[in-house]
Amino acid sequence: MFYTNSIWFLLLLLLVPLIVWRLNWNKQESSVSFSSIENATSIPPSWRQRLRWVPHALKILALTCIILALARPQQGRKQTITSTEGIAIEMIVDRSSSMQALDFELEGRAVDRLTAIKNVGEKFVIGNDTLNGRFNDLIGLLTFAGYVDSLAPPTLDHSYLTSQLKTANIVDSSNEDGTAIGDAIGLAVEKLTNLNLKLEKGNSGKSSSEIKSKVIILLTDGENTAGDLDPLDAADLANTLNIKIYTIGVGTKGTAPVPVLDPFSNRRILQMMPVNIDEETLTQIAEKTGGKYFRATSSESLEEIYKEIDTLEKTDVEASHYVDYREMATETVHIGRLPIPPIALLAFIFLAIENLLSKTVFRTATA
Repeated sequence: MFYTNSIWFLLLLLLVPLIVWRLNWNKQESSVSFSSIENATSIPPSWRQRLRWVPHALKILALTCIILALARPQQGRKQTITSTEGIAIEMIVDRSSSMQALDFELEGRAVDRLTAIKNVGEKFVIGNDTLNGRFNDLIGLLTFAGYVDSLAPPTLDHSYLTSQLKTANIVDSSNEDGTAIGDAIGLAVEKLTNLNLKLEKGNSGKSSSEIKSKVIILLTDGENTAGDLDPLDAADLANTLNIKIYTIGVGTKGTAPVPVLDPFSNRRILQMMPVNIDEETLTQIAEKTGGKYFRATSSESLEEIYKEIDTLEKTDVEASHYVDYREMATETVHIGRLPIPPIALLAFIFLAIENLLSKTVFRTATA
């Protein structure tokens, strides 16, 4: 590109063809008269005669470079500085025995609730055709049954997070079974609260990324039956620390097919079992913290819930664009890895070579 106020110098390039024509016209004029050149026509031209055009070509190149230099060509390098206000999210996933109910479908086959949660949860983090993904957000992962386990701290390494999510399994021991909703919320609050201290120590206040808000997404299919902390007390704690909780009740209403062991055949069979989700408590947890309660009865509805949370909790990204210009007339620039000398220097080089050749190799005798 060219500097706007100097681009009109390019109109001088229209004179170049006229100058070329003028040089060729002068070349055809004879300075010495001969009676006949018939004998000279049989003599082959020398290399000097073949290259007589070189000095004129150098003059034209020098003139062209001077005109281009006056027009001030510039090379711009765009720089983008991005500052983000991300969201810290703690995902809490229920893996109690009731999560083995086969009332969800994936690709036309029945799957248990935990499998459906893991599938849609990965899409929420990574993104797909309908979900944007949470690329700028710190996301952590907790799973719980009778006890709470931290599978991943809040991290931007979402590949690691989703790999940990895939390892979550439904409990297979009665000693571990239960639904400790209050304890799970309490640990999630602790993880998000400690995150501020880690960022302050790690970045010394110089980071261009800040935590806009803290969010907990709780997915469960039951009611609080284990743990030491009451879910509503945990919600009050989260609200005090400005942490918002979205609760999702997972599973169909009424009854659901659950695989059980047949005592006679010792084989697993499906049996319709009553399901009970404490929607009242989950609603209160969400409302206490400014969040929202959802009910997911299918993979599609679960994905729609995540899509709504995506809309409610947006990450702000602000980008500032700067362009650094280099004057090609006076500065060396690079096209790829090839260095290009300044255009003004090229004009001087062409004129110097032309002058040297005209005084030596292509010197002209005058009458």
